[in-house]
Amino acid sequence: MMDQNAQILTPPSEPREFGFFMEGSWVPAGDRDLFERSSPGHGVPVTRIPRCTEDDLNTIVASARTAFDDRRWCGLSGADRAAVLLKAAELIRQRTDEIAYWETLENGKPISQARGEVSGCVGMFEFAAGLARALHGDSFNNSGDGAMGIVTREPVGVVGLITPWNFPFLILCERVPYILASGCTIVAKPSEVTSATTLLLAEILSEAGLPDGVFNVVTGSGSVIGQKLAEHMDVDMLSFTGSTAVGRSVVAASGQSNFKKLGLELGGKNPQIVFADADLEDAADGVAFGIAFNTGQCCVSGARLLVERSVAEKFAGMVADKLRKVRVGDPLDERTQAGAITTDAQNRTILSYIAKGQEEGATLLIGGGTPEIAGGQYIDPVIFTNATNDMAIAREEIFGPVLVVIPFDTIDEAISIANDTEYGLAASVWTKNIDKALTISRRVQAGRFWVNTTLAGGPELPIGGFKASGWGREAGMHGVEEYTQIKSIHVEIGKRSHWVE
Repeated sequence: MMDQNAQILTPPSEPREFGFFMEGSWVPAGDRDLFERSSPGHGVPVTRIPRCTEDDLNTIVASARTAFDDRRWCGLSGADRAAVLLKAAELIRQRTDEIAYWETLENGKPISQARGEVSGCVGMFEFAAGLARALHGDSFNNSGDGAMGIVTREPVGVVGLITPWNFPFLILCERVPYILASGCTIVAKPSEVTSATTLLLAEILSEAGLPDGVFNVVTGSGSVIGQKLAEHMDVDMLSFTGSTAVGRSVVAASGQSNFKKLGLELGGKNPQIVFADADLEDAADGVAFGIAFNTGQCCVSGARLLVERSVAEKFAGMVADKLRKVRVGDPLDERTQAGAITTDAQNRTILSYIAKGQEEGATLLIGGGTPEIAGGQYIDPVIFTNATNDMAIAREEIFGPVLVVIPFDTIDEAISIANDTEYGLAASVWTKNIDKALTISRRVQAGRFWVNTTLAGGPELPIGGFKASGWGREAGMHGVEEYTQIKSIHVEIGKRSHWVE
């Protein structure tokens, strides 16, 4: 893993083979087909993951169902559940470098970023541990002396968890500790191309004392295993993070099976709104970060730059200067700021949108090159100017480092352009005028909003989208409550007044 002379991480000499995980143990691949994952940053094989069968999925769901029904987890006190989550947090902290290494190999993101994300996940487990003890219902003592009402929150049951390839460990940890805090059991299905860190978390949770069968990992393709998980009659809730198109199929699968509860974090085409009175140097850095972070493969990336016309040309140039300096390179190099494009299909998609933007008449100000680095696939960050909000590059989620600049003249016009999209996941505003900041933040339709920053936050604040960007909320207390159902209990006190005399 490490060249001791150069102190630079390198890919493994042989791919690491994983099993899948159920009942607190690894299950070897055996005679199952294996998916061999090559590092997008280096073009060499790094992991081999089993392609589970439908029978495997049924067995795993049955295990999670048994673990829920016999109350080995949900029957524990919040304090006992918190102790397991805190132990898991400490184990993640101890294994940060290992988790980040495999995350980088499978995903292509810079190792420094992967390490920072894994470190942030420690805080999610610690915060969720507190919520396990704080989760509560309500009472109504206003029904007179003869009755009272109690409202309880109960875990929803078996949760299917389908996570994407862009933030394999971070998105997992924005959900798992909160689901566990609620008392549910989990069947996790990571993206086929980035399964390693989900499997490592399963090992960590087992070591932390999580009862067998409470957290299980089934590996395989989304089209087969993911679809069957969405349709499964014995899964009570499904949390899905991915594209809006696939989200619609998840909704259909739920309706055609057991009407399971859904949590959906879907696509986005997020505006970054910059006014002339902003600190333009800070804003330029923030906008560059908002589009180049994780090579733009981020559902909350700021892909549309709405900038006040009086400074639009100047500001686009400032952002261009920033993006030219972004260090695109080998993701295992500590100096790298933007790594590889994660999948071949996504690489082709981004390049096709860059071509489409020029065909639509937008001006390619910078970027679009495909540097040859370490045998992987890379794209230099792109800025399009002379764009309008009706162009495909401004309306469709590209999921890459492609920024589209659209000028505006008034606050109302900025709000109108920002909201002129099917999505409503995230947005940012850059201004030193508090009235503008509050007006924009209240009227732009987005589940997450940043003022004079972007892609910021912590485990305390809920995340999720408006409109076609999803349903429900993850993280924070809302993220625990999302995985509960509410029960109303009416209690009569004293002698009943008889209906039949």
